[in-house]
Amino acid sequence: MTMRTEQIISKALEQTDNDRYKLSVLVFARVKELNAGAKALLNYPEEYLKRMELCDIALSEIAEGKVTLADSI
Repeated sequence: MTMRTEQIISKALEQTDNDRYKLSVLVFARVKELNAGAKALLNYPEEYLKRMELCDIALSEIAEGKVTLADSI
């Protein structure tokens, strides 16, 4: 279920064509949505999600391809 942070970032970067700027914009946009009450798109137990930081949730969603730049435009 869990991956190391480096693995998550690497997979998330692949989703944004290895563009760190696009990744940072996408993470920021998703964190804003999560902070405003959006439901996490990860299939993790609720207790586990509650312990995660919003930016970690956003990165994991991006790495899994559940959130894309087109979704945030």
